[in-house]
Amino acid sequence: MTPKISALLPDLSPWRSSRDFRLLWVQGLIAYFGSFAAMVALPLQIKDLTDSPLAVGAMGAVELVPLVVCGLYGGALADAVDRRKIILVTEAALGLLAVVLLVNAMLPVPLLWPLYVVAAGVSALAGLQRPALDSLMARIVPHDQLTAAAALNSLRWQLGAIAGPALAGLVVAYAGHGTAYGTTVVCFAVSVLLCLRLSPAPAAHDAERPSLRAIAEGARYAWSRPVLLGTYAVDLAAMFFAFPHTIFPFLAEDLGAEWSLGLMYAAGSVGSVVLSLTSGWTSKVRRHGLLVVFGAAGWGLAVAAAGWFSNVWLVLVCLAFAGAGDMLSGLGRSTIWNQTIPDELRGRLAGIEVLSYSVGPQLGQVRAGAMAGWTGTRPAFWTGGLACLASVGLLAAVLPKLVTYDAETDEDARRRRAARSAGTDAEAEAEAAPEPSRP
Repeated sequence: MTPKISALLPDLSPWRSSRDFRLLWVQGLIAYFGSFAAMVALPLQIKDLTDSPLAVGAMGAVELVPLVVCGLYGGALADAVDRRKIILVTEAALGLLAVVLLVNAMLPVPLLWPLYVVAAGVSALAGLQRPALDSLMARIVPHDQLTAAAALNSLRWQLGAIAGPALAGLVVAYAGHGTAYGTTVVCFAVSVLLCLRLSPAPAAHDAERPSLRAIAEGARYAWSRPVLLGTYAVDLAAMFFAFPHTIFPFLAEDLGAEWSLGLMYAAGSVGSVVLSLTSGWTSKVRRHGLLVVFGAAGWGLAVAAAGWFSNVWLVLVCLAFAGAGDMLSGLGRSTIWNQTIPDELRGRLAGIEVLSYSVGPQLGQVRAGAMAGWTGTRPAFWTGGLACLASVGLLAAVLPKLVTYDAETDEDARRRRAARSAGTDAEAEAEAAPEPSRP
């Protein structure tokens, strides 16, 4: 293999250096596959029961408040208790909610309201779990391998996102919603077994109990860092204006290609996987803020183009390019977060990160559903994409520190790197500290 080709391939250093990273990677792949199977079946079942774009878009509304509340609390919880326990308990609870979906789907006439209740419950559990997962990464992976770890994690996510929706679309079409939900139950059962093998990840001995004051301390830190604010703002804008997943069933119908629904959900992941498989060059990037801006702008432009074309294959190509742009932006965000945030605040900042990359899609679902009901499905795509492009350009202009961020010279990145090298970071203290009791 030539050196040029080797430089493009993913950097596997985190996989070789960390057992917990390998466990989380495999566990995440299985859990993502199950989650995406339900992600396709749930909105499609609501569509079948109501035939209303607004009813499907309302999923975003019922998921929003639990995500905000539990995301913030989950961030404070991740700084105060064993992060492994949080991941294990929430993963088991997600499996139980999948059982509820399965039982409801087996009824002679499935009920509508449990679908919204489960959607809200999944959002709450995701808000509790994601800060623990995200904050754990900076502890189990060496500092200089964080970009490589982000690329491998994104590759894992996208592999699940490709296989899950594509197969779920076929399963729902030929075997029904219940079979898709049954697949989800099995995947979460396996995921829980893998989580049991993770090493304990106790908090530092001086960790604060979850409280409003602790949450506020994390928010003040984020507000005082323009680079962090930029990553949050760009992602919120991109997802709010150009997150079209909730109206994919209506786009497939509008194009006369109902068979393409699973492919629409999977297309973005195909683009992301292609970028992941050629991500070796990203380990050498220092200006990660530029990845955030250019990736989000590319996402918006590609979503707008998807709304202009009437050929389903061109639409799928556009969605694949959108996924590549989102992947590029996500690599930049994840690297900046892990390079600059001190471990004692990592959980609380991860809670804010959950809001930044989850609230946007939830609000985006509501916007897309309402816009599609008002102007039609395809205008909802291209108007949102253009609004995304304009908002990202505006944010880049008013937040220049994000654009000029340099991993070698940024003060917070240098401080974090020095702490890891000197062994003075909070995770080093945690190894010898007794585990605090659950509040």
